[in-house]
Amino acid sequence: MSKIEEQDIGWRSHWLRQALAESADLTPPLQGNDHADLCIAGGGYLGLWTALKLKAVAPELDIVILEKDICGGGASGRNSGMLLGAWAKFSALSALRGEEEALRIIRASQAAIDDIAAFCGRNAIDCWFDRVGWIWGATCEAQRGAWDDALTNLARHGVVSAREVTRHQIAELTGSERHVAGVLDPSAATIHPGFLARGLRQAAIRAGVRIFEKSPMLRFGRKSPITIVTPGGQVIARKLVLALNAWSGGIRELAPAIFNISSDDAVSKPMPEMLRQAGYARGPLMIDSRVFVSGYRVTRDGRLNVGVTGGHIGLGGIVDRRFDAPSRRVSDMRQALREGHPALADFALDSAWSGAIDRTASGLPLFGSFPANPDILYGYGFSGNGIGMTFLGGSILASLVMERADQWSDCALVRPVSRGFPPEPFRFIGAHLVRGAVRRRDHVEHLGRKAGPIITALARLAPSGVTPSKVNIARKEARR
Repeated sequence: MSKIEEQDIGWRSHWLRQALAESADLTPPLQGNDHADLCIAGGGYLGLWTALKLKAVAPELDIVILEKDICGGGASGRNSGMLLGAWAKFSALSALRGEEEALRIIRASQAAIDDIAAFCGRNAIDCWFDRVGWIWGATCEAQRGAWDDALTNLARHGVVSAREVTRHQIAELTGSERHVAGVLDPSAATIHPGFLARGLRQAAIRAGVRIFEKSPMLRFGRKSPITIVTPGGQVIARKLVLALNAWSGGIRELAPAIFNISSDDAVSKPMPEMLRQAGYARGPLMIDSRVFVSGYRVTRDGRLNVGVTGGHIGLGGIVDRRFDAPSRRVSDMRQALREGHPALADFALDSAWSGAIDRTASGLPLFGSFPANPDILYGYGFSGNGIGMTFLGGSILASLVMERADQWSDCALVRPVSRGFPPEPFRFIGAHLVRGAVRRRDHVEHLGRKAGPIITALARLAPSGVTPSKVNIARKEARR
């Protein structure tokens, strides 16, 4: 192995810079012709979990991972490190195949939190796992009750995933009095995205997975055996898994289901005393109820991590250079903190970065195989809630690769690609109109006013993200 060059580290997320400071190993790029039982395009959480789960049940499989950058260089190394269950998506899951299947997926997503912690323990991956819980809150009256739909429906089945917390209780837990209401899910955790991604990479290498970094997939054949071409060579494989996250938008068969929009994160310099004085030295991670959510949490080394969504929009599903740059939305993050935790708004910035989110209309990922060739499989569309769902996705794709008939291959998330958004250029233009309306609606609601009918109608077209907002719920009610 070689080492990642210093100039290839400095521009990355805080998480990856920390992880690479401890281990900057780089596997060589693919050179020449190679053969494998399975080729996985994408060395992020989904590709790595899929490879690891396959090796656990079929160690004899020859698995190759092709990664265009470094493992974890995409969304896996740039997110906010919030490990959540899927209970907030109860209605969207139920719409796929009924409430019993929705409950099964939700229970599996909750179990995934423990399973990830256990895997990391067994494999000596210190990903800073911390079960601090999660408050889904409202920073203005218009957001109050965004969680009611999910909790009411779950309660009918005797499931209590979160409990309501008052403004006073939120203040006691976080030091902020700006949240007017919320619910607390004690099962949620935070992790260090960079340490998890690079730890999974090392675990995969130890398991015998062959990883080629700096090996972007230029194209692949649609017939079996499948030829996958990179700048330095090609892999001929019996099966291909596309684990590309937002880069799925560049595949014609996958592009209709998603549009790509950036999220932006910032990390402060170490500020343990400021956090202590603000009453948030260690507490639940916080997410508000905007359509384009903002959230924040603290890290093991006494930093504040804050993130906002609803940034750059990709034309034609392309993840361009705007998504690979320092964030220009630090002022938006500070404004979100002024509305959610003003004592923290003037944090001393260490770094800020952008990343792409593969957003679906329902906010749910989808898995399956190409109709023309079942040996080509896909998993994408995590909509900003991918840490736990990629763990489940690894199980789903492993079952599909092994052609097993089980709870994973028959999961409701396994479904054909359908068009969730208009074709280009209407998708690009419409996404900008909807994004502008959502931002305007959020602004006026925080001023205690109601948005006008045109802004409201456009905002209702926004897809769900990490959580469904009241805008999403209103849209669902209107369709009944």
